[in-house]
Amino acid sequence: MASLIEELITTLDHECEIYKELLPMAREKTQIIVKNDLNALHAITEKEQHLADDINALEKRREEIIKNIGVVVSKDPATINIKAVIQMMDKQPAEKNKLIEIHDTLKRTVQILVEINNHNKSLIQQSLEMIEFNMNFIQSTRMSPGNHSYNRGASEVDMSGGQAGMFDAKQ
Repeated sequence: MASLIEELITTLDHECEIYKELLPMAREKTQIIVKNDLNALHAITEKEQHLADDINALEKRREEIIKNIGVVVSKDPATINIKAVIQMMDKQPAEKNKLIEIHDTLKRTVQILVEINNHNKSLIQQSLEMIEFNMNFIQSTRMSPGNHSYNRGASEVDMSGGQAGMFDAKQ
């Protein structure tokens, strides 16, 4: 069981490090969203996806370790989580303290990421609402009767004849 605990600690430590790498990226993403820099948003999203893939691999590894711990202690792996493993480790205080530290750090880091990502989600939603408003405004001004434009001499020029809407349904 000691080797399983060491492997669990190593896996959780790696996972924690990746989440810590995601923190500055999430903060940078906030600034990119505010600047409306789509190229930078695409690039940072690709980096995040690579890290998310790494986290998924570590999660599968962690689940396998938990399953093996369940077999060793004759418990259903579905009922075992990190807190349960910590409670089992009374005779190994060094490993127990390390697991507690990693668990707490991981929990705090993920909570911060959730808050930043929720903020980013809100910013993106606001941006989408603004785009929708602008599209509706443009469409309504093109479809309104008496659509008037002015030329350089400030005289009225009628442009309503034969103009298609924002999206041409005929192709």
